[in-house]
Amino acid sequence: MGTLHNLQGPRSGVPIEIRNVSKLFGEDTDKPFRALKEVSVSIPQGQFISVVGASGCGKSTLMLMVAGLLERTTGEITVDGRSVTRPITDVGIAFQDHLLLDFRTAFENVMLHADIRGLPRADVERRAKELFEQLRLTHAMNKYPRQLSGGMRQRVSLIRTLVHDPAVILMDEPFGALDALTRLEVRTDLESLWMRRRPTVLFITHSVEEAVGLSDRILVMSPSPGEVIDDIMVDLPRPRPIVLGDAPEFAAYVDRIHRQFERLGVLHGVSRLPKVAGAA
Repeated sequence: MGTLHNLQGPRSGVPIEIRNVSKLFGEDTDKPFRALKEVSVSIPQGQFISVVGASGCGKSTLMLMVAGLLERTTGEITVDGRSVTRPITDVGIAFQDHLLLDFRTAFENVMLHADIRGLPRADVERRAKELFEQLRLTHAMNKYPRQLSGGMRQRVSLIRTLVHDPAVILMDEPFGALDALTRLEVRTDLESLWMRRRPTVLFITHSVEEAVGLSDRILVMSPSPGEVIDDIMVDLPRPRPIVLGDAPEFAAYVDRIHRQFERLGVLHGVSRLPKVAGAA
């Protein structure tokens, strides 16, 4: 199992390399489905990168292949220089569903995750309590999931993802089930926690605004079969304000991505943000 990294100071992530990776489902059937064309992406260590695109464009498929949970059809994926040929055990993974066990308290849900990994319990308990405090959830540690709001449950899920201090975090629409205001709050929490340790993050989302609010870099995917049609470096200061809509620099990035979606036919007759000077 994985080992617990030093919990005392900042640390950075590890690089991810995706080279000519494609995915074909149903290869042995009369109607195979090509989910991804050849995708090549180099992700430096410590970078927060988001992937946006229409439903079915292969975003989640790409993340699952990076995690080793789905076999690729062609190409190679390496994490920290090691080829991914089976599920990776020392990454943090979060999905839209919080997947908390109803019969365990919030704290027990987090510690179960650590116990499965065989990590030193005292160190993990200390780290878990720090994260509960940082996310303003100390009062909820001994409550059961049914006693928590949706935002609180998702924060507990985030703690469980981070408690073993992973160098790589993979997130598939983790805020998709939350209301708009709670999404803003949890997005800000995630950015704050990421800035403390700087792991490498691959973040899948449908929300263009969320991607710009969180990311160092955004990959825009075409409709199926998915391929990267734009690779955008986001040059905005951190920490980013909870409301970014009035900032012209933010509007320029959002407008650029919306224009790509219009060009691809993903958006039809949708009013975009006003054209901002300098927008691509």
